[in-house]
Amino acid sequence: MSKRELSPAELATRSVLKKYRSEIWAPFVTAVKMYELIAEGDRIGVCISGGKDSMLLAVCMKQLALHSDVPFECEYIVMDPGYSPANRARIEYNAARLEIPVRFFETDIFGVADRQSSGSPCYLCARMRRGHLYSFARELGCNKIALGHHFSDVIETTLMGMLWGSQIQGMLPRLESTNFEGMELIRPLYRVHEDSIIAWARYNELEFLGCACAMTEKSAVDESASKRRETKALIRRLRDEGNRDIEKNIFNSIHRVNVDTLVGYKLDDVEHSFLERFKKE
Repeated sequence: MSKRELSPAELATRSVLKKYRSEIWAPFVTAVKMYELIAEGDRIGVCISGGKDSMLLAVCMKQLALHSDVPFECEYIVMDPGYSPANRARIEYNAARLEIPVRFFETDIFGVADRQSSGSPCYLCARMRRGHLYSFARELGCNKIALGHHFSDVIETTLMGMLWGSQIQGMLPRLESTNFEGMELIRPLYRVHEDSIIAWARYNELEFLGCACAMTEKSAVDESASKRRETKALIRRLRDEGNRDIEKNIFNSIHRVNVDTLVGYKLDDVEHSFLERFKKE
């Protein structure tokens, strides 16, 4: 008697747990535990943009919710900010194929950002997206939202802050919302490399959305996106030239910040200087 043929969703999930266990599942679980991202009784809005990162996040969170020793629930949220019919259909297709029970809700973020932003609308769009996701998740009884930012996002953001933002600034795996009391944001893919996500998608023959924003298609290249590409290329070049640990070193550095050696730093929105140690009463 032949074994039952596995569905695409079962194959995609099994590949996370088996083939990519050390690259995806293990660092995913490590991040959840290390940064205490999930607590008993949590109801988490898993935010799906339609890209590879958020769809993998949904697969991982669904599996964790089924088998975790810490009981929690998930809502799988897709905000439609004004997608084209083709892009909306692609998200619906992938969610069905991966058996993710998504909830759509509509906004006019693309239109609002296009009308109100004088330059690139990406920053305004991102801020509005976050607010709408928090709001809808709270309506569903969630106390947290989960985003698909990964290891590569973390180190690129850190390096971009230094090279172009004149600051040392990381990306936290967990933070409290400043505008939605009692809500938190978590990043369970914090320790998962983007290359592993790409490999998983290709292995399962999955095609996801990139940036589905109509404004990006008709406007000049967004500066922040351009700088991120430059940063990716820089990291790749340094790695290929012999520093195989470059990514790990950048990532570990934000876990081992030696504040004693910094000239200035900001804590709780208050700026401090090393000279404070020399001030006498």
